[in-house]
Amino acid sequence: MASSTSKTLSFAERVLKWFDSHGRKKLPWQEDRTPYRVWISEIMLQQTQVNTVIPYYLRFMERYPTVQHLAEAETDHVLHLWTGLGYYARARNLHTASKTIAASHQGELPNSVEQLMELEGIGQSTAGAIAALSMNIRAPILDGNVKRVLTRFHAIEGWPEQNKIKSKLWEIAERLTPTARVDDYTQAMMDLGSMVCTRSKPLCKDCPLSSKCESLKLELTHSIPGKKPKKTLPIKSVAMFILQNEKGEVLLEKRPPSGIWGSLFSLPEAADVDQMPELGNIVIDEEAFEAKEVLESIRHTFSHYHLDINPISLRNYRKADEVAESDSWLWYPLDHSVEVGLAAPVKKLLNKLAKQQN
Repeated sequence: MASSTSKTLSFAERVLKWFDSHGRKKLPWQEDRTPYRVWISEIMLQQTQVNTVIPYYLRFMERYPTVQHLAEAETDHVLHLWTGLGYYARARNLHTASKTIAASHQGELPNSVEQLMELEGIGQSTAGAIAALSMNIRAPILDGNVKRVLTRFHAIEGWPEQNKIKSKLWEIAERLTPTARVDDYTQAMMDLGSMVCTRSKPLCKDCPLSSKCESLKLELTHSIPGKKPKKTLPIKSVAMFILQNEKGEVLLEKRPPSGIWGSLFSLPEAADVDQMPELGNIVIDEEAFEAKEVLESIRHTFSHYHLDINPISLRNYRKADEVAESDSWLWYPLDHSVEVGLAAPVKKLLNKLAKQQN
């Protein structure tokens, strides 16, 4: 017989026992838990830390407490509340999905993983989390935290996003997910990866799985999970033009719905500092353009490349005509009192400009 009861516990039982003592149970989306509240949190938590998400989540839920509220919202307002969270496609997909839910599902999220995955921006792991956490449906998940726990526990080497490895992890996740307390187990796995089985310096002495962990036994916790093969990121550059009116408001342009910073407002651009930008019905004379002031450049890094932004201050503009300005253009106040989504480096530039002028 085993000398300790803990040695007879299953994987799920060990995880749940740890969760009962150490797991997070008072996060905002765990209170008054509903599929809608869990959905919003899961989308926000993609590639974003819990502490970063909490204030955004609280503001978002205060503004849009139900699917219907979100479905009826203006895209600009949704993106405004998302400004700073990054990965803005998440917000656009969330908004699109809310309209589908309101129109086709009577304002309620569908209650199956398969139907949830048909909604914009919801993959298998997110669908599983929504189903398990808020609908008591047995469904495995495989977010970054869970991948780390499972690859280390089974000593699975290599980058987890490789198809062969990912497929194996889904099989393991499916097999280990219990039928009872699936909501607590799902939260526990995310918490375990976030709080104990961390990316660097995992707290193995605090882990309920340590006695059975193959990576710990083989001293491989430092190299598992494997990292994505590194690539040298290419560098692109763009000139962004700052133009203010007599009120101190800055001219912004709404970007197309798809692509980089889709539907967000940004500064007018040109390929380089010597190219005249497109400014709607605003005209910059050649002499005024030559007098432009080149400001300190900033670098913004995306997953696939670095973007070097060269801010240019322009003055002495005139209007080409008196027709109403298009919806694509906006004179934006530096106190951020107009609710639109802003590209992160643009918000940074505007905040710097506001400080300089105060």
